Amino acid sequence: MKGKFVVSVLLAACFSVAAFAEVTSLRGDQAIEEGNEVVSIKQVPKKQERLALDYVNQPPLIPHSTDQVQINPSNNGCLQCHDVDKYRKSGAPRVSPTHYMDRDNKVLGDIAPRRYFCLQCHVTQVDAAPLVENTFQPAGKFGE
Repeated sequence: MKGKFVVSVLLAACFSVAAFAEVTSLRGDQAIEEGNEVVSIKQVPKKQERLALDYVNQPPLIPHSTDQVQINPSNNGCLQCHDVDKYRKSGAPRVSPTHYMDRDNKVLGDIAPRRYFCLQCHVTQVDAAPLVENTFQPAGKFGE
């Protein structure tokens, strides 16, 4: 019983010291009580070229705004232009055939549930400065 009490006191002491440690956040070294300037949302150009892929199987970036695209369990707005039945008429790239396969590579009639929420992998491309330094260099053109 005495051992449990000692351990409890030590744990409480550690947590109380940690509670007084300086707290930082994604806002940087700004004190919590200071005001915070909201970073402006990056504007997506109305029309832009698609960027080249940097590595094999990279999900392509989206060259248009997705602000008004609704994706929920009953509706996927991306498929209004990118589905296999509609991409020719809209001029949009077609959804990859891999998106119609389940995890066992069985071909399905509709988008596979694991590929339904497009914005999990595909992001809108914007001209923005990187948040952190990135020294990634592509290995070369695919197939070299």
